[in-house]
Amino acid sequence: MRKREQEAKQEQERPEGRDLYEWVQALVCSVLAVVILFTFVIRLIGVDGHSMVPTLQDRDRLLVLNSLLYDDYRYGDIVILRKNGVFDGDPIVKRVIATGGQTVDIDFSTGDIWVDGVLLEEDYINERTYLEEGTEFPLTVPKGSVFVMGDNRNHSSDSRDSRLGTVDCRYIIGKAVFLAFPGPDVNTGKREWSRIGLIE
Repeated sequence: MRKREQEAKQEQERPEGRDLYEWVQALVCSVLAVVILFTFVIRLIGVDGHSMVPTLQDRDRLLVLNSLLYDDYRYGDIVILRKNGVFDGDPIVKRVIATGGQTVDIDFSTGDIWVDGVLLEEDYINERTYLEEGTEFPLTVPKGSVFVMGDNRNHSSDSRDSRLGTVDCRYIIGKAVFLAFPGPDVNTGKREWSRIGLIE
């Protein structure tokens, strides 16, 4: 009983400013943790344009895993990259089609794409690939680089464009892993909230 009385007395004698200090300290630590998380681990990046339709819509907001933590890019990954002097230096969102050492060939008359002689089965695209943009094929991707394309093939500036070409992985900001907020659908103008979730 005496012990409880002593603890109650100590609690009453505790300086009023100490509670405020502990509250501010907790708040500062929380803000710092969020800043570190969004600087070194993940980022929130918006889609600008229709080059990834139907997979992504204009003004979608993506959760992106920072390239400092993820650099093992593979076929099918959706990546955000920025290359100074290309497309105004703004970040662009594209899909990895081939990685270092692989050979890409495109038949623009049929719209077919081969990687290392294997025809790609692309159920994610809006339309087949008929638009040439200056890059000559077949093309072998240099080590440490990727070949990227938009899913809306005939409305996308990507590695087919000789201004961009294959992309050194050091220009990749990160890999899109989650659709956090949907943009308006290109056809209906409505936001499809059911699209929120993991990006494959």
